[in-house]
Amino acid sequence: MGKEELFKQAMDAIISSDLKKAEEIAKKAIGEGIDPMELMSRGFRVGITRIGDLFERGEMFLPELIRSAEVMKSVSELIISALPEESREKSGVVLIGTVQGDIHDIGKILVASLLKANGFEVHDVGHDVSVETFIEKAQELNVDIIGSSALLTTTMKYQKDLEGELKRRDLRDRFKTMVGGAPVTQRWADRIGADAYGEDATDAVRRAFELLGKS
Repeated sequence: MGKEELFKQAMDAIISSDLKKAEEIAKKAIGEGIDPMELMSRGFRVGITRIGDLFERGEMFLPELIRSAEVMKSVSELIISALPEESREKSGVVLIGTVQGDIHDIGKILVASLLKANGFEVHDVGHDVSVETFIEKAQELNVDIIGSSALLTTTMKYQKDLEGELKRRDLRDRFKTMVGGAPVTQRWADRIGADAYGEDATDAVRRAFELLGKS
């Protein structure tokens, strides 16, 4: 089987959420000496990008998106484990959580899964997270991006408080910030001074790459 056919099968395995097939392709490629990162970029990542496009157009539903993200996460870990330590490039480090007073989790979990599937090291601090915890964990883990989710109009104010507290502590330039959630908009992100707004999970991944100057 040629490389191009392997890349196509890798893409199809992600689109069909076929974990067994995806793992077989990854192991076969590694065994044949194909560059694992080439397989990732020209096969698996093409598939997860396609999934995101289908979801945005309403041609794929949330459960299917989650299944494909989990397959992508698993195969990414398999490929990364096969690389020499010095070759294990990660896209960036992200801290993500749902703000204080808000216990909604599903959207945030999906964002975290897709970020992991795209090579980010993700630290999910859960829900009902205080501004203090966001900042403490961001410093402790030396993250690149702080992502906060708010699913209620009454809890959005904590995203603003986070921006203000980062500035008060002279930490604002140390971290990039991204906000999201059902009531959150680009206008809100601009108003509070966040670096980016993620409209949905796939958009959040794109914004994260953009914030770190990556395609």
